[in-house]
Amino acid sequence: MGSEWKDPTVIDIHGRTLPEVWERGVLECWEHGARFETEYDKPGDPPSRDCVARLVVKEPMAEPRIHKAIPAGIEDLEIYRQEVLYGVHDNWVDPASGKWEYTYHERLFDYRVPQAGAIDQIEKAIEKLAQAPHTRRAQAVTWQCWQDLDCVDPACLQRLWFRVEDDRLNLNITMRSNDAFKAAFMNMYAFTELQAWVAGRLSEKMGRAIGVGRYIHMADSFHIYGSYFQEFESFLRMVGSQPFEQRVLNTESVSFFTMNGRITLFNNTQTDILLPVEHLRRLYEEIPQDRRDELDPVQMERMKKA
Repeated sequence: MGSEWKDPTVIDIHGRTLPEVWERGVLECWEHGARFETEYDKPGDPPSRDCVARLVVKEPMAEPRIHKAIPAGIEDLEIYRQEVLYGVHDNWVDPASGKWEYTYHERLFDYRVPQAGAIDQIEKAIEKLAQAPHTRRAQAVTWQCWQDLDCVDPACLQRLWFRVEDDRLNLNITMRSNDAFKAAFMNMYAFTELQAWVAGRLSEKMGRAIGVGRYIHMADSFHIYGSYFQEFESFLRMVGSQPFEQRVLNTESVSFFTMNGRITLFNNTQTDILLPVEHLRRLYEEIPQDRRDELDPVQMERMKKA
């Protein structure tokens, strides 16, 4: 029997919670990643560190759910969650005008095929799971080869695959490319929120409780860019100087900042592209009474008139 061969640039991380698995994955990428140039490098940038990654989270909704080291703040994390789950930025998609080329929500919930119309892939997956929870066909894809091969910034997320096991919904996702430090945590957080949302829809359809099961995050290129190595050193210092309990946050402890994200969306301060009224109504219901005095009167009037 030959000796076991293992490629150190292929990492396999298992853990209980989201921030634990993400942190370990980033550290493994830093320690063992292959050196690659990228299409975004500027002169003088060091090569990126790059792994093939499989990150397995046993209890994705368990607390603590948030890592303090994510480069974006909690407000931006909530805005991104709203973008993936509810499509608050789908109306930013307008490549002909130089705007966004896609959003994940648009590709998953409104996948458009030339001469064939739009497909809500998530709803189709829910229907298949409700009929046969063990199905291997409950998936959604983002790649559109007729345009993404020449896309300036093609979708990193490629596929979601769902299955119910012992009344718990598992989710596997595949990324073609994933910025380990600056994007992966936000991706994992939003995709597990989508996993929980789908589990809720399934519970309604199946007439029994479907919980949130295992989450697997797979990336063909899980990388740390050389352009921000200096910034990354602050993450390494945090990990080296603080116990894990001080590096993470419970969702409830950051609810004020989460609400800031919803208020930012409602007030439409990010862009001059108006947030659709249906999102204004939903956000208004999500924002507590004691913070509604922070809402923009112009947006309140738009909501009332619609």
